[in-house]
Amino acid sequence: MSPRPDLGPKPRLGYSGSRIERAAELRSDAAAIDALTRDPVAGGYVIGADWIVMKKGSPLNEPLFTLSEARALSPATETIFLGLLDGAPRFGHGITPPAAEALKSRDGLHVTDLRSIAVQGLVAPDHLPLIAEAKAVLHWHARHRFCPNCGAATELVCGGWRRDCPQCKAEHFPRTDPVVIMLAGDRERCLLGRSPRFVPTMWSCLAGYVEPGESIEDAVRRETREEAGITCGRVVYFASQPWPFPTSLMIGCHAEALSHEIVVDREELEDARWFSKSEIEAMIMRKHPQGLTTPPPVAIAHHIIRAWAEDELSFD
Repeated sequence: MSPRPDLGPKPRLGYSGSRIERAAELRSDAAAIDALTRDPVAGGYVIGADWIVMKKGSPLNEPLFTLSEARALSPATETIFLGLLDGAPRFGHGITPPAAEALKSRDGLHVTDLRSIAVQGLVAPDHLPLIAEAKAVLHWHARHRFCPNCGAATELVCGGWRRDCPQCKAEHFPRTDPVVIMLAGDRERCLLGRSPRFVPTMWSCLAGYVEPGESIEDAVRRETREEAGITCGRVVYFASQPWPFPTSLMIGCHAEALSHEIVVDREELEDARWFSKSEIEAMIMRKHPQGLTTPPPVAIAHHIIRAWAEDELSFD
């Protein structure tokens, strides 16, 4: 048997590996949070819904502003406390989408979406987890300004990590939606699918939301069966990734395929098919004869697929 090709150094998983100390014990101390906003080393990320504002730089842009710089760009819809990075306070400075759009024409600024920033490597990697944290929490605030219990306007408290209803006294917390993302296969073949939203060459893992009352393992088996008609046995956890589009947690798994006849749910997928290990290796290295590719390294799907190709897991 010929030796497997070297796929090169393993890339960093996007939006993960945050170095921030979230300092949750400070969140309920409004005076302490206010003092941190006046700390001369405090910094903030300016975010208008899907738009991230950065200072133009070369080779990398700078997404961190002083809080006075952030306020000068646009008043904040919300300011949220992210935590402490090497002792320096970090905040999310939310602005309206129209205000972010208006900044696109400002000299010295670059305004774009987080996915483009991550895929194109437009900022230093250590910024990505903090931007993801800020974007996800600010997105939650934008959609929870009124109490779902009584309809009254809610108030931001705890440094942005809670909204309280002054009418019925309900407390509301940011939510994270769990999503399973999985690679079903055996030693020689794995199952990939195509969404209509993908770029034309890309194939990826199947994925779906975990439903109420469902375990991760059961969600993996159900989603694989529903989307591709494949029955799975054992399920092994691989890794997780915060996915701020808008507020998901991707739970990566490998699954043992027990059947092989594919039945594609055309409402969910454009197509699904089996790939050999040699095909997957060629796709990762961008050398597939048909130009087929796997997701970019910033996505957990890339890492799940690569781990299978490098024989890091076996159900034997």
